[in-house]
Amino acid sequence: MVTPVTLARGPMVEPQQIDHAPAVAEFFAGIGLVRIGLERAGFKVAWANDIERDKKQMYEGHFKDKKDHYFCRDIAEVRIAKIPRVALAWASFPCIDVSLAGWRRGLNGEHTGTFWQFIRVLKEMREENRLPPVVALENVSGLATSHGGQDLVDAVAALNELGYSVDVLSLDARHFVPQSRPRLFLVGALEPPESTSVDDPVLRPARIRPIFENPALRTHQAVLPKLGELRSSGLLDYVDVIAADDPLWWDENRTAAFLGSLSPIQRTRLDELIASENTVYRTAYRRTRQGKPTWEIRADEISGCLRTARGGSSKQALVKVTGKTVQVRWMTGSEYGKLMGAEGYDLSRLRRNQALFGFGDAVCVDVVAWLAEHYLYPLVQQASRPAVDLVEALAG
Repeated sequence: MVTPVTLARGPMVEPQQIDHAPAVAEFFAGIGLVRIGLERAGFKVAWANDIERDKKQMYEGHFKDKKDHYFCRDIAEVRIAKIPRVALAWASFPCIDVSLAGWRRGLNGEHTGTFWQFIRVLKEMREENRLPPVVALENVSGLATSHGGQDLVDAVAALNELGYSVDVLSLDARHFVPQSRPRLFLVGALEPPESTSVDDPVLRPARIRPIFENPALRTHQAVLPKLGELRSSGLLDYVDVIAADDPLWWDENRTAAFLGSLSPIQRTRLDELIASENTVYRTAYRRTRQGKPTWEIRADEISGCLRTARGGSSKQALVKVTGKTVQVRWMTGSEYGKLMGAEGYDLSRLRRNQALFGFGDAVCVDVVAWLAEHYLYPLVQQASRPAVDLVEALAG
């Protein structure tokens, strides 16, 4: 039995000090942004799975792995014989059925219900004595309140049944990049860290507190570093430099239609930007208000939550104001990548909407890296310590 430790104490061991990087199996891997974050903290993704072939193309185009470890099939077809022994299993399971933008069918919906296939795989791993000591799951914040909170209870209970104690955290990409993107993370550990009631309304806000007060569940709360302030500016540093006469900018008629759709409040906001006489950028979303399509410009200098590009209303536009000149265009794949913490991601030979969909359905790299460095990596080290102690004892 490992003596529990408080993860906030002591520095993280640098990856180069470890002979072998802890292996990860990543479910619902998408285009690999979780992989980038995990490997930044010292892990190595040894196996990945997703059903989307466009995402697999992006993944392999960027990482250029010599061996094919990306199983591009429905998770229902995954069998553990193809998965190597790993220290961490990560699952960013679909959010459609618990998202506010979806049908709210919950954890038993067609898409989000794939969670149970992930649990099925873990059960098979347990039967073969290969259960990972640590698991991490990610989804939208709506999971905390879906079906009155029962879906989150069911998710935690399913992990408890496998032997995991579970921590639940809320992390917003806006702590790291100028994009509003709150997400929920479940961290399961067979050997949990020292648990304490942590008064941190940022990491564990009121909407998830009931999970820790439920006596039927086995939970813990690790002590973690405080997050920085939420960003309210910085978009300019993430915008691609595109010439004023570039055809990416909308033509006069389309721009006029954009301006004509603004509500009086939105028009006042734009007029204030014009009056500043500076070059400023804002993001905008198309909404339906009282049955009419309208555009809404953010008041702050950050991006709204990047979404998949399979519907016109989900795309995010960029508004540039230079004096009295207003230009509008769709955001680029490069800008999406930078706002997801993946600057330099290989976008060659990709369709524009393919890139936007891949990034919009991913997890911010910086959030994953923070969680991995301060929580997941120390947990895995703790879990492996008994074997290390045994080797040292035999050697002595």
